[in-house]
Amino acid sequence: MKNSGGPLEGAVIAVAGAAGPAGQAALLRLADAGATVVGADADAERLASAVDAARYAHGGATVTGDTVDLLDLDATRAWAEKTERDFGRVDGLVHLVGGWRGSSSFATTELGDWEVLERLLIRTVQHTSLAFHDGLLRSDRGRYLLVSAAGASSPTAGNAAYAAAKAAAEAWTLALADSFRKAGGETGPGAGAAILVVKALVHDAMRAERPNAKFAGFTDVTDLADAVAGAWDRPAEEVNGQRLWLTPHP
Repeated sequence: MKNSGGPLEGAVIAVAGAAGPAGQAALLRLADAGATVVGADADAERLASAVDAARYAHGGATVTGDTVDLLDLDATRAWAEKTERDFGRVDGLVHLVGGWRGSSSFATTELGDWEVLERLLIRTVQHTSLAFHDGLLRSDRGRYLLVSAAGASSPTAGNAAYAAAKAAAEAWTLALADSFRKAGGETGPGAGAAILVVKALVHDAMRAERPNAKFAGFTDVTDLADAVAGAWDRPAEEVNGQRLWLTPHP
């Protein structure tokens, strides 16, 4: 099926962590903008449901799903190569793999939490960025987008492991941005790597579970998806190496 038009008509965008609430919202929004969307997740059943929902919402959209272990670099590279081979190009990688572990105080931090978060929040960023780097450079509008948290730059005592992992993922993404900058030479980067910063995310199921909660400062996953799609509205040099704040800067 061919997409029915939109600002991202002709673009091929991969979404890592596509089965979660943020991933589902991104699939819907990118498909609505006309992109061919290729989702990946380790949970095959949830991924299939997310892909089907995006397809049904946008009858002319091409939305596919691949079950990928992003903790396996070879598997991640194979996914990137398959995406470019199947669709002829790759114009974006949206990194939505998440996870949270915290403690009641700094002294009670469990280092086991760090081991989990290092894999989810750092290792997957390393693998997707390395796997998609060359393909994004071959595109005339390549984007790598990481979703991060305000806590990475203002960590609290009980969030040491989480904030440190997010900060490391941001640093890795900024190094990717520098690679894009250097590859562009005097003409400027042709691809851009950027960080979308939120306080935390909220979605309808969370509101239903906690109807009296305010979720102050939280970013709705649909607003995040809008910001993701909007990253292609700006030239690469305006996006590359930037932290794009979707919550007030602390």
